[in-house]
Amino acid sequence: MRVLAIDPGTVRLGLALSDPSGTIAQPLSVLTRRTNSEDLKQLADVVTQYQVEMIVVGLPRTMGGRLEAAARDAQEFGKQVGQTTGRPVAYWDERLTTVAAERYLIEQGKRRSKRRQEVDRMAATLLLQGYLDYQRGRGPGG
Repeated sequence: MRVLAIDPGTVRLGLALSDPSGTIAQPLSVLTRRTNSEDLKQLADVVTQYQVEMIVVGLPRTMGGRLEAAARDAQEFGKQVGQTTGRPVAYWDERLTTVAAERYLIEQGKRRSKRRQEVDRMAATLLLQGYLDYQRGRGPGG
């Protein structure tokens, strides 16, 4: 089952895609946000192109685990994505994925300008791999 992960930001949407078996997350792309309807259309095109069966949206909780404005915005966006694509949408805690992605890219020797371009899709990849591992019983506490 192919799963698409979306790391929603106010400027960009980081995208990652699982392999067909739903085991391994791979970076896909970064979409620059335009209007809500244009963003949803682009995501619907990705879902069709890659035969996505499920979507995971990053949920930015606070470090204390609370859902504040950004998380509520992500939930509303996820609801719209589900309605537009007709695919089920799950939410996954994305705390620290951007920090981990940034550290990984620094370790890889990526220059700051290149990191800015890649951090969103790398964060989406880490988000998706965490979700896939958890679903397969390999995640935290699993």
